[in-house]
Amino acid sequence: MRTKPARPPTASFHDRRLARQLQDPEFRAEYKKAKRQIAAIDAIVNGLDSLRAEHGVTKAELARAIGKKPASVRRLFTAPANPELRTLVAIADALDADVVILPRSRRRRHGRPPGPGRQPPPR
Repeated sequence: MRTKPARPPTASFHDRRLARQLQDPEFRAEYKKAKRQIAAIDAIVNGLDSLRAEHGVTKAELARAIGKKPASVRRLFTAPANPELRTLVAIADALDADVVILPRSRRRRHGRPPGPGRQPPPR
């Protein structure tokens, strides 16, 4: 009996399509921006979930503390979502924590043009 040699795994249709789209500089810039936003939201949600676990608070208890339905809090911590900032702040407050924005290091910001309404960093 003959067996066919194993083929190396090929990229999926999605991977090939994304690779083509990333060749467009405008698309690539927006894609990177969206990835940064998703990573930032994930970091906040994961941090709050860790803090919740450290405090020994269940998701249902947390939901009651912030006036939300338990299912919505469960979904926030387990499903991909784009939560409202007010919900994140309410959860942080219930866990005796703050949501804080930290500036990126100067070295990283230095090469980027200032955004709308911002001045370039002093030299």
